[in-house]
Amino acid sequence: MFAGLGTTELLIIVGIIVLLFGASKLPELARGSGRALRIFKAETKGLMDDDDKTDAQREIDARNAEADARRDTDFDAQHPVRRTDDPGTPGSTR
Repeated sequence: MFAGLGTTELLIIVGIIVLLFGASKLPELARGSGRALRIFKAETKGLMDDDDKTDAQREIDARNAEADARRDTDFDAQHPVRRTDDPGTPGSTR
């Protein structure tokens, strides 16, 4: 049945749990366990979704970096940098 446990062993385990926690606390314990299991499942699903998003995000980041590089190159071509040792520059030593 469960990992090689028979019906008798499972009944003994359930009996011990009832003795330890009391019959009044069992519904609360089951509710808490159910919540924990739901949270665990949601987090593992979230991790799998993050892996998919990570690949897509890498591609988007690469495209953004390429666009930034093009924009920076275009800006430099439109506004050439003046050399400081140019004789026409005020304050040059030549």
